[in-house]
Amino acid sequence: MTPSPTGSPSAPTNGSSRGAYLALTAALLGWMFDGAEMGLFSLVGRPAIQDLLGPQRETEVARWLGVITALFLVGAATGGVLFGWLGDRVGRVRAMSISIVTYALFTSLCGLSTTPWELGIFRFIASLGMGGEWSLGVALVMEMFPSKSRATMAGWIGAAANVGYLVVGFIGLGLTQVLGSIESMLQGIGLSDAWVAHLTANQGWRIMMLLGIVPAILTFFIRMMVPESEKWKETKLAGQTSHWSSVDLIGVLVGMLGPALMVYLYAFDSTGGFQHTVAVRLIATVLGLLLALGGYLYPVYQYQKRASKANQKGGEVNQQEAAMNSKMILRMMLGAGLSGVALLGTWGATQQAPAWADKMTETKFKEEKAQLISEGKEDAAAKLIRPRAKEMLLICLSAGATLGAILAAWLGDLLGRRKTYFALCIVSWFSAILLFQGTSGTYGIPLLFFAFIAGVCTASFYGWLPLYLPELFPTRIRATGQGFGFNFGRILAAIGSFQLGSLVLYFENGFDFGFVKLAGGYASACLVLSCVYFIGMVLIWFAPETKGQPLPE
Repeated sequence: MTPSPTGSPSAPTNGSSRGAYLALTAALLGWMFDGAEMGLFSLVGRPAIQDLLGPQRETEVARWLGVITALFLVGAATGGVLFGWLGDRVGRVRAMSISIVTYALFTSLCGLSTTPWELGIFRFIASLGMGGEWSLGVALVMEMFPSKSRATMAGWIGAAANVGYLVVGFIGLGLTQVLGSIESMLQGIGLSDAWVAHLTANQGWRIMMLLGIVPAILTFFIRMMVPESEKWKETKLAGQTSHWSSVDLIGVLVGMLGPALMVYLYAFDSTGGFQHTVAVRLIATVLGLLLALGGYLYPVYQYQKRASKANQKGGEVNQQEAAMNSKMILRMMLGAGLSGVALLGTWGATQQAPAWADKMTETKFKEEKAQLISEGKEDAAAKLIRPRAKEMLLICLSAGATLGAILAAWLGDLLGRRKTYFALCIVSWFSAILLFQGTSGTYGIPLLFFAFIAGVCTASFYGWLPLYLPELFPTRIRATGQGFGFNFGRILAAIGSFQLGSLVLYFENGFDFGFVKLAGGYASACLVLSCVYFIGMVLIWFAPETKGQPLPE
């Protein structure tokens, strides 16, 4: 793929040029806000949980971070199927509008949480919309632009979400400086002093979450200006959308019971001895995954069954259709595996870096302040300023991720989909080593530089995935297929995030190999989780190469 001289994609061939660019604008804004919503929790998750729990050990905070992250990932997986199904049935644009309102409304409600459970539930419902918006926006854009523009589109898709992360980082960086003004403004509109203090406490995390309502404004633009995909309209006219049925969503609800069981057992079931608990959790993980897999695939299985029956013309055709149906199910599972590697690498490891840096600087700040006070230097202790570590790390990660997404899509078109994915796994693992062990747990310029490198490498998959996943499925099931493929990978990533609290405790003292000592706590736990990239290096060779092929009709 070669971009046009101006760097813009080739002119759309499906529908009007104006409509296609409006759709692209809406989708890019949607992904940017989507990224901002996800980045919010990376920034405010730790102070939010500390606020809701009160004084607790770091392992308890890490456990709740893992639980709420897992609930988000499970919700996004469910939303990818639910809204993907809706997009294939009623259209990309209508379903995308509903998904954006969902994640905007419930992200803002997170700011009114009074317990970690409430925060987790609101976060779960918000993630339903986030998971759906990704698959719907990708399907809409890829169907409106020609094949030679797909790499450019995929790069922009990945970059837009990471620009959202970047914006949140800068907002967080400046929030402390303007909290005084926000307090005055809230008092000016009539809020009581108690409510003002409640909203602005603990680094203003509630204010940040309440700002999540802003993307809802985007839905008015989408409904008024953005045209529907012509490819989907053709599919509807051919009668292929009529084979979707609402009753099939029962399978998705049943499938949710699997991840729900895993959340309970990993986070809250402490009955029995250690070995007993580990065995129960292992069995529950396998059963939960199978239940989720069957439930989330059920709508597509039923759709294909009805479509095959409607097209029945003879035994030979039925065999061909059965083979194609099985192929689509296998591709959905393969997409889930490839996405799961990327998502676990970021959500289980790299996205924990801001919280890790926050804890690191908090500990050092307290030690330095106590030391100054013990030396009788109270004035110097009062002037001591704690570094804005988590905001700076989020900015560096997001800046790198924006670049990485664009580069990965370009490489995917240059080298081929499989070679690029394999290379991304290699560089991502090495970047995780640099990030978590390259500075021996010391905050400073080297750590920020390594965060930028880790962002380039580990988030590059989010430019590769929107390039590759749409190429696996025909129009009639594209939103559902890629929605499942990308978002079911979040459940696989959730299993890894469940382990975070235990790994932080288990590797609290790090590793001492004699010739090298690895930093403990978050640093070692996240490095262990990043070894998932080795699975990706093997799995990609079972995937088809789709470079140079048109989107399946």
